[in-house]
This record gives sequence, C-alpha cells and structure tokens, in this order.
Amino acid sequence: MNWDWEKLRDNQQKYEKKQGGGGPGMPRPPQVDELLNKFKGFRFPGVFLVGFVLLALYMGSSTFFTVDRNEVGVIQRFGKYNRLAQPGLNFKLPSGIEKVTKVNVKTPETEEFGFNTTNSNKYRTSAATPRQESSLMLTGDLNVAVIPWIVQYRRSDPRAFLFNVKNVKSLLRHMSESTMRTVVGDRSINEVISSREEIALAAKVMLQKEMDNSETGISIVNIEMKKTNVPEPVQASFNEVNQAIQEKEQTIYKAREEYNKAVPLARGEAKRLILDAEGYAIDRVNRAQGDATKFKAIYDAYAQAKEVTKKRMYLEAMLEVIPNLGQKYIIDSDQKNLLPFLNMGANGSPLISPKLLGKGE
Repeated sequence: MNWDWEKLRDNQQKYEKKQGGGGPGMPRPPQVDELLNKFKGFRFPGVFLVGFVLLALYMGSSTFFTVDRNEVGVIQRFGKYNRLAQPGLNFKLPSGIEKVTKVNVKTPETEEFGFNTTNSNKYRTSAATPRQESSLMLTGDLNVAVIPWIVQYRRSDPRAFLFNVKNVKSLLRHMSESTMRTVVGDRSINEVISSREEIALAAKVMLQKEMDNSETGISIVNIEMKKTNVPEPVQASFNEVNQAIQEKEQTIYKAREEYNKAVPLARGEAKRLILDAEGYAIDRVNRAQGDATKFKAIYDAYAQAKEVTKKRMYLEAMLEVIPNLGQKYIIDSDQKNLLPFLNMGANGSPLISPKLLGKGE
C-alpha cells in the first residue's frame, strides 16, 4: 500500500489550525512522522496470518481428541460430569469450558500384597510398594501365617471411579487387606495352606460386595493367593508339628485298615451263624409241623377204625424193631421150672431176666 505523504501533511496542518493547535499553552498533538516511525516495519497482513494459524491450532487441539479402543473419555463441562466419549475421534468444546479425562476400562490392573515385583509381562503391577506386614495374618486356630496375594481389577464404571471416591487405589488396598483377614480368621492354619483357591474365591466375592457398596466403579477380576507359610522363626517348630500330625494320621490309617479287615470278617461270621441258626430253627419248626400233621392224620385214621389202625401201627413198629434184634429165644409162658442160666448169651447177658424169674414167670 503506497502512502501519499504530501496529502497526509496538509491534512495534519488543517486539523491543527481547526483545533487551534500550535497556540501557546496548548498540548502539541502527535506528528504524522512520529506515528509513522512507531509503525515503521510493522506488517499487518503477516501478523494476522500468524495469529489466525495459532488460533486454529489451539482450537483444533482443544476441541478434537481421540480415545483409544481400551479407554473411555469422561467429559466435564465447567467441572461437572457431562457425558462419555467412546473410542475414536471425538469433539468437545475448547479448554476452559470442557475437559476430557481418559479412563482405561478393559486392561486389568494389579495390586500386590506382601511382596512386590517389577515383572509386567501379563499385567501392569502397582507402582506403590506394599507393606510386608500386610501378609502377616492370624488364623482361626490362633496361628500366624504369611499370606501374600494379588488382586486384579478393572475400572468398570469410569464415572464412579473418577468422582465417587477420592483415592480409589488406597480404598481398594485397605478393603482387600480387611477382607482377606476376615476370610483367613475363619479358618485353621492347615486350611489356609491347603485350601488357597477356596479362600481366594470367598475373598473375591466379599471384596466385590464391599466395592459395590462403596460405589467405586471397580470390578474384581481375580484374587490369586501365592505360597502360604508360617513366619521363619517358627518354621522349624511348625515342620515338626506337621510331621507329628502326619505320623498320627498314618497310625490312624493303619488302625482303620486293620479295623476294615477284622470288623467285616466278624460281621460276616456273625451273619453266617445267624443265618445257620435261622435255618435250623426253620427246619425244626417245619419238622415239628410235619410230625404234628402226621400224628393228627394218624389220630384221624385211628378214630375212624381203632382196631385196624392199632394193629397196623403195631405191625409197622415190629417191622422197624425186629430187624434190629439179634438172636431170638422164644419161651413158653406156661413153663414153671426154668432155671436161671446166666451168661448163655453171645454177649454175656442172661437169657431170662432174674427179676421175671423171681416173680415165677
């Protein structure tokens, strides 16, 4: 742009005359040359372009943002929660009006108790170093156990995670320690050592309930108990106690083995004797019932024909008795003078009873 310096000077003089400039006591207005010297070297189009570019960069960086696929953007407007931004490219009002906080809601995080590790191959470990005292716990049988464990959690509700609790991780650590002490306090030292999975599952359920009641927006993924043991000063004594318990159990096992051998054998023998007795009783009863039936039948026949039945019974009895007799001697019942010859039988017994001879028979 070209300036007409002559015309500017004439206009300046006319303005001074009109305002009465140049008179005594009047302030002297700035001269055109002075103004030109002030603005000399200033380039209006370049400054405007730079300002516009800076403004565009600021607006673009403060209004457009991207959210990772594992994250959710929490947008606040003047400090108050407004909405959630899903993964991808998103828009918000400039900084000072709206603010975005990105929260990872898919990747599990880890809190360690009783130990600390820097290995992050699978999960990101906690930056804070836990106290070693957190692993010392009192069991239900009044023994002290060293119980290290890991809590894996995920931020399931980003709004609750950011605004409901001031320090979520601190609350998680305190509630985890309290929950584990409660669960361990209901079990003996042997149960704590041998039933780690059961204890971890019970602690997970209880801890999730506490997190839900506190509205922390945290979801417990898993609780893993590491190797459980007793403190080193009592390790030797504890091993001796375990050895004694194992010997006791072994002795009991052997006794039960002998018991399982002897008792079933005795029970089987007793059952056999009982069955034999029951069989004998049934046989005797059946025989008695058969004899009673037989006698009743004979009596019925005898009642119908007494003489015939009597002779038949006599003959049947003789058929059974006579074949069993040895030598037979028949003596006339009318004989009066028979001497008592003794030892005339084959077996040395008298042929005739002296008692009968004494009666004169």
